[in-house]
Amino acid sequence: MAPALSPDFQSVAIRQIRGLEIAGILKRRGAEALAGFCRENRLGDAKLYGSIAELAKNVDVIALYVPNYCRVEVMEEVVAAVKAGAGLKGVIIDKPLARNMKEARRMVELAREARLLTAYFENQIFMKAIQSRRAQLLPVARTMGPLTLTRSAEEHGGPHEPWFWDPTRQGGGVLLDMGCHSIAVGRHVLTPPDKGLLFLQPVSVSADLGLLKWGQKKWREKLLKDRGIDYSKTPAEDFATGMITYRNPETGQIVKSQFTDSWMFEKQGLRLFMDGMGPGYAFEINTLVSPLSVFIGDVAAEAIADQESALEKATASRGLLAVQYNEADLYGYTDENQDMLDSFTAGRNAMLSWDYGLEIQRLVMASYLSAERGKTIDLTDKTILAELDSYVPAIQQGKGAAQLLHAG
Repeated sequence: MAPALSPDFQSVAIRQIRGLEIAGILKRRGAEALAGFCRENRLGDAKLYGSIAELAKNVDVIALYVPNYCRVEVMEEVVAAVKAGAGLKGVIIDKPLARNMKEARRMVELAREARLLTAYFENQIFMKAIQSRRAQLLPVARTMGPLTLTRSAEEHGGPHEPWFWDPTRQGGGVLLDMGCHSIAVGRHVLTPPDKGLLFLQPVSVSADLGLLKWGQKKWREKLLKDRGIDYSKTPAEDFATGMITYRNPETGQIVKSQFTDSWMFEKQGLRLFMDGMGPGYAFEINTLVSPLSVFIGDVAAEAIADQESALEKATASRGLLAVQYNEADLYGYTDENQDMLDSFTAGRNAMLSWDYGLEIQRLVMASYLSAERGKTIDLTDKTILAELDSYVPAIQQGKGAAQLLHAG
């Protein structure tokens, strides 16, 4: 396995899996440090390569952990390497598949052209809490009927990398960055356990976006200073919420999935929250509820060098802190890598293929279209579906000021 650039969670997750190693890394910013981590933790040779073509000759699978704006270009290089003789088996991409439907469809076409197995990494579906919930409630659901409402949220104080904040490079704001998680896991949770991933038929979506914190003058100036991104000119949303309605094609039952995502969560740190309700039963997941908590008083706070040592996206280094001692496993990164390994070894796509990622991309784009037009989008309308294939949100085009900015 060879990530172009592996986030900490992925390398920590791989450390927990037998039979998977990081054999090579594309030489770019952070590669030396990552290679050192891999060797220290016996995760593989982690050799540095200067090009995709060179990398592809020496690994079995390439993981495209690259910014959204260059994914198509990098994938084209992967396909060229395969055509030149590289013996790749498969390719991984982390959510989202691309910035819009045109790019997402191109990614799928390229993978097919090269006959590569695909894995779409949507870690929240692989969370052990999500999978355990399904197993625990299966007898109840069979008797009482499946869930009819779910609510999903991912929230933190904002991304680390400047390109995430730039809607023209990232593809939008928090809706594309994190809303894709909430939309995917919401649909998954509502799907009857014995049915396929795309069993439920999307009926409609209604969404609303806001620039609630990072549009204020004080915070715009901080963002410009710290990240070099000017939200007075090309803003992206820091808040997104919406409701997607699905129909069970066998029973006609209508079910709903609500999503809420933000870059202005100022509590302990990253929070994933999901709950669901069915006839006579319910579940709830909150990653800020931990079996371990610590207290750091003012006098000791200066000893904490890294406030994120306890929790991803933590915003405080003192007081009562929730500690998640294995976040990579908690958030599903370990299990998505295990699924990829098992699937690719067996010669099949991962549980979540790039075709699945394409469907999630469509729902995200429909959410942008709903917010942009201020109305519910009919997902059974063939004209709308055709429009989504070429739709690029105004925010993604860098023209979101009229939609998002207010005085202040």
